[in-house]
Amino acid sequence: MRKLTFFGGLLTTLATLLFFVAVPVEAQDTIKIGFYAPITGPAAADGASAKHAVELGLKEVNDAGGIKGRKIELMIYDDRLNPQEAVAIANKLIERDKVVGVVSGSYSGPTRVSAPIFQKAGMPMVAGYAVHPDVTWDPKQKKPNDFCFRNGFLGEIEGAAAAEFAVKNLKAKRISLIFMDNDFGRAISAGFAERAEKLGAAILTKQMYRFPGENDFRPFLTRIKEGNPDVIFAAGYYNEAASIVRQARELGITSQILGEEGFDSPKFLEIAGPAAEGVIIATNLDRDDPRPLVQNFLKNYREAYKEDADMVGASSYDALMILVNAIGKAGTDPRAIQKALLETKNYNGLTGKISRFIQGEVVKPVQIQVVKGGKFHRLGVVDNPEVITPPTK
Repeated sequence: MRKLTFFGGLLTTLATLLFFVAVPVEAQDTIKIGFYAPITGPAAADGASAKHAVELGLKEVNDAGGIKGRKIELMIYDDRLNPQEAVAIANKLIERDKVVGVVSGSYSGPTRVSAPIFQKAGMPMVAGYAVHPDVTWDPKQKKPNDFCFRNGFLGEIEGAAAAEFAVKNLKAKRISLIFMDNDFGRAISAGFAERAEKLGAAILTKQMYRFPGENDFRPFLTRIKEGNPDVIFAAGYYNEAASIVRQARELGITSQILGEEGFDSPKFLEIAGPAAEGVIIATNLDRDDPRPLVQNFLKNYREAYKEDADMVGASSYDALMILVNAIGKAGTDPRAIQKALLETKNYNGLTGKISRFIQGEVVKPVQIQVVKGGKFHRLGVVDNPEVITPPTK
């Protein structure tokens, strides 16, 4: 009887141990992917767009069976637009969460400081829309961060594409610039000015405003008005962009306002109101693209979140799907994923067909949108290889 009791107890203990051992095995059956964005703080609307879009992508992939039968698990963090927070998040994703790859739905500041951490760890990272060159380039080592990729445009390229459209399509000869004092503003305006001058346009003024904190743009705009430019190129996020266009119209400025992806938000349209009408932007999303991939995303996003999708969301969705595509081809070994990303060719993305990556930088057309009837619509595309092909170092 004692033996039976002993063996019964032993079996119960073994069953209990097997139960607890089985839990981690089941948890490990998911594929962990890291994600961070400014979900709170001064860029919370963009952070929400990025988070919503990747969650939509996550649902699509998992509802379709995951990656070769394994579901994706997103490890989501809020960087609050704070570079120090992004550094902590990068280390958590690598050391604690043991992710196989990372998607950044964040801005240049947080993304560029976390990129070297992912590079050192050999962890593939795809940035959705951060524009600074240091995301894919290590200025200290003077070599590419070859584990880091960008689905959005390098700031200089997006700026150059906007200039290409301004000079060649809008026939602008006299242009004034107003841009924010941060990585984004400086990079994108520098690309614009260089290309515009190369094409023969005159840059009348270059005015930089402080960020965050600037809300009265009238002194800058008054100076711009005195020069009577054909085009005003403005670089800012949705809040600053809306204030610039509203105050420009209040001052009676009739110059064409040309913006960039920071304008590409429902919040810009909401805050700017009627002043947004006719504003043109260079961006990473064509709402009038007839492909089912695009129209289904726009429809599903609207149904799920009761607002229109923007460039930030679409770019972050693409970044996730590009990483998922590479994992599907290569498995979960980070170096194999990196190789698959490097070999990406003619990928049919939500934000356009990606020809390839060059040192982590995407090669695809830049979209030109215009505000009509309170909505963004297609106006053109810039696909000149001289403009959209990133330089090699």
